[in-house]
Amino acid sequence: MNETIRPARAVEPGRIILRELGARGWSQQDLAAIMGRPEQAISEIIRAKKQITAETARQLAKAFGTSPDFWLNIEMQYQLHQAKRDTLETAIERRSKLYHLAPINEMTRRGWMQQGTTIDEQEHEYCRFYQVPTIDQPPQAAFRLRVSEERGPEDRAILAWVRRVEQLAGDQPVKTFMADALPVFVDRLLSLANDELDIKKIPAFFLENGIHFVIVPHLSKTYLDGAALWINDHPVIALSLRYDRIDAFWFTLLHELAHIYLKHQQVHVDQLFDREKQDLGLEDIEANNQAIQWLLPEENILEFIEWNRPRYSRLSIGQFATEQKRHPGIIIGQLMHKGELKYSHLREYLIKVRPFIDKWIDVPFAN
Repeated sequence: MNETIRPARAVEPGRIILRELGARGWSQQDLAAIMGRPEQAISEIIRAKKQITAETARQLAKAFGTSPDFWLNIEMQYQLHQAKRDTLETAIERRSKLYHLAPINEMTRRGWMQQGTTIDEQEHEYCRFYQVPTIDQPPQAAFRLRVSEERGPEDRAILAWVRRVEQLAGDQPVKTFMADALPVFVDRLLSLANDELDIKKIPAFFLENGIHFVIVPHLSKTYLDGAALWINDHPVIALSLRYDRIDAFWFTLLHELAHIYLKHQQVHVDQLFDREKQDLGLEDIEANNQAIQWLLPEENILEFIEWNRPRYSRLSIGQFATEQKRHPGIIIGQLMHKGELKYSHLREYLIKVRPFIDKWIDVPFAN
């Protein structure tokens, strides 16, 4: 054997032993007899069940005409390779578990978690984000949202979204919240529903009245429009702006506020649109009815429909919007929701709200 030749990569010592046996026409039984070792011991060395010790290296060197160092080096290289592979496989298993718990890539892309290069760093970032000591500890939001331990893609994304909402709200300075003042607050808030330019005043208006207000775009695999929850005796209103239209904005905002107004204490994460096939809970129905009553009383819109059906002119809609002190887009949205207008009609009134509150998106407060 030429000891100057080394394998290009770590290989099992047993493969080299088998190669040498083949070159000499020996069997494993022959090698066992030559070395004075039990045949089972030789078999276990060849199958990597036993490591080559210094004594075994000395015996192999005598049998094959090599040095003991050759066999010890081959064994060391193989063991180092195995240790590295085991570490890699362990990291893969840990990373798989982590990705099962949260949408790590999307959270990292949004800057919610730092880009970790090792699994230890990634687990540390997960624990920091969810405020848990280990990844085996369920986040508090998981209990409040009642997501299953076997989290699917939607559960993972919802949990991450709610945690981000809590994180931003926790960094917001708010004034004292007074529940008794909510009726007056709602009246003042609705005075901003006439002109789209007033939308930019809404976030600060909430904070001044002790209510956290955050905007977090929804994550993949979810269809979230908003949420209502509580942090340290302060209500939190969260929007995703999934439908960036003035009608959807106002209805979502008022629906979430209705949960607070009606003293619904649990966490409400809402999908308010495209959910005809979904069952609404009692509290969601109550919040819907309250939001509609605030936004545009049912009797008023029905009277308008009765007087104008089937043709709704820009002039009639504009006049009705002025009477109700609501933006025309809100009227258009209600007519579309009731099936009175096609979704392709008068859409120029359904202006986007993002330009007015863009500075509040995924930050605790605008600079």
